[in-house]
Formats: sequence, structure tokens, C-alpha cells
Amino acid sequence: MKELTMVDLKSQYLEIKEQIDTSIQEVINNSTFINGPQVASFKNNLATYLDVKNVIPCANGTDALQIALMALDLAPGDEVITVDFTFAATVEVVKLLKLTPVLIDVEEDTFNMSLDSLKKAITPKTKAIIPVHLFGQCAHMEPILQIAKENNLYVIEDTAQALGASYTFSDGRVQKAGTMGTLGTTSFFPSKNLGCYGDGGAIFTNNDALAHTIKGMVNHGMYQKYYYDVVGVNSRLDSIQAAILNVKLPYLDAYNQARQKAAAYYTQAFKHCKHISTPATSEFSNHVYHQYTLKITNGKRDELHAYLKEKQIPNAIYYPVALHNQKAYKTENVIEENFANTNRLIKQVISLPMHTELETEQQELIVEIILNFFK
Repeated sequence: MKELTMVDLKSQYLEIKEQIDTSIQEVINNSTFINGPQVASFKNNLATYLDVKNVIPCANGTDALQIALMALDLAPGDEVITVDFTFAATVEVVKLLKLTPVLIDVEEDTFNMSLDSLKKAITPKTKAIIPVHLFGQCAHMEPILQIAKENNLYVIEDTAQALGASYTFSDGRVQKAGTMGTLGTTSFFPSKNLGCYGDGGAIFTNNDALAHTIKGMVNHGMYQKYYYDVVGVNSRLDSIQAAILNVKLPYLDAYNQARQKAAAYYTQAFKHCKHISTPATSEFSNHVYHQYTLKITNGKRDELHAYLKEKQIPNAIYYPVALHNQKAYKTENVIEENFANTNRLIKQVISLPMHTELETEQQELIVEIILNFFK
């Protein structure tokens, strides 16, 4: 049996090694390392896959979020609502731009933005909402978009963990994660469902005016060399990473299906254990399982975490501390009961190995050891 890992990037690479090596060598041969033809090709291919008008590649997923907010020309102190249960990058960029993050609770079952909490958090200072499609499943975008419309708010989708997921509206329309709001952002960090071999990111939008602004912003504010029309940053997807992503993009749906198959195995195996709650799926979104995250409901999550480590079974806790209790983002007069679900989840969640090359033999071992723990 292969060594167990949370993500098996080497095995995935070996399956497409010839294509990857050839694409990298082409970049080296042409020496077009920045803004080469591979970047333009990937941008167009991803736009076609997502069925979105504009894709603007950038250096990483955090930059994508920051640049998206910059493009909206918000003022210091403007409020941006996002979830408390997420990776720090989502709120980090809000603080960096001197905006005011407003953290809200999540739904206990899907781990995504709570609609009730969202409605209560809106004030006259609110200018934008950042729903996070956490662990591979879309937030409930139809009501979020309706709330945003009623309050004249921007919506920036954080799609770093859900590229390839789809959302179905009540009228039957289906759209890819990241293409429904004002702007969408993603990360191509190596462990993502579509990952490169370094850092990378992208911004999506159907708004041509915003796309034009962002195209300048990612390149120092330039549309013409040495002429600066907007204040920008240096955030470009390099050609080698674009070449890698161009090879992997056609496999994305198959990769997501492999994750779904592995998730189905886990879910079936754990369904009779009363102390384990398997990931919930919604009627409006499919799940592409960037993470397969259990809830341990008998108060022994930390004991299980230590037990699995002892047994050399990879696992991780996403996330161990709520953002509203992090030193960098702590605010005065927090009402803890407003974060009831988040506070419960940080004591319950544990994620298991999940990747495209996960083998049944490996999953059998993982499941056997976990079920033995609860005997």
C-alpha cells in the first residue's frame, strides 16, 4: 500500500508526467516566463470552463481577494461581511485595505454562511459580502444574491476550495462556483482541486468594466508599459504555473469525481457510527470535497486527533480557533452566542485524507482505525 498522505500530489503528477514535463519545457524553450502565451491560453480555457466572460490570473488566492476588493473602490471603514469559520486570508485582506470586517456565524450542517446571521449583520456601512464556498460546497447563493440586491451590496465569492462545484437556482439555472457574484476569486495552491506547482490565483467576473480595472491592477496599474492608470500591485500568474494548470484543467471534472467517489466510500463506512456526523450535502449545490470533514459529536475529537497521529493516519483540524478569537482579528464586546455554530464546530471538526489518487485499500485502513477508536 502506498504511503498515506492528506494530499498525494506526486501520484497525480506521475499520471500526467509527460504532458506536464512537455508544457514546462515549452516555457523554458520560449523563455516567456511572465505573461507568456500559456497565461493567455489558460485564462481563455478557464473562462470557457466556467462560462464566465472574464478571467484575470494573478499570483495567488489571497491576492485575488485583495485585488477584487481594491477594484470596488471601497472607503476605509466600509464594512465587509464574511464568515467566522474560514481560513484567515478571507478577512486578512479586508483588514489590510483598512476596511471593517464583520464576522458572522455559519450553518452547522454545511459550514457555509448563515443567512439569518447575514441579515442581522447588515448596517448602513455595509458595502460587500464575501461568502466562502467552504470545503468544496457552494454557499446558498440565491438568497445571498437577493439580500445583496435589496441592500445594494457587492458579492465577492471566495472559491478557493470549490472550483468546479455547481450551484442550481430555483428556476433550474446552473452556474459554477465563483461566477454568480459581482466577482469570484480562487487559489491554485498545489493542494487545491485544481492546483499548480507553486502559488497562483485568479479573479472572475461578467462585469467588463471591473475586469478592465483588475487587468491593470494586477500589473502595477499598467495597460501600456510605463503608463499607470490605476494604483496596482505586482500579482501575475507566471507562465510555468499557467502551463501546468492548462494541462490539469481538462482533468478537473474527473478529479472532482474521484474525490466524490472517495467521499461516498467514507460516508457509507461511517453511517452507523453514532458519534460521527459525515459531511452534509445540500439540494442546491454539488460537493467537490476539497476536504472531507467529519464532526465528532461525543466530545472526543482531540482524543481522536491524537489517536490517529499515533497510528500514523494523516488528519487535520480546519479550523481550531474561530477568527473572532484570533489575536489579529479580535474585537471588543463580542457576543459569543452569535457564533454558536462556529464555536461548536471548532471543537468537533476533523478532516481525513482526500485526494484524486486515494485508494480503497488506504480508505479501508483509515476507516478501520477510526471505528476501532469508537468501540
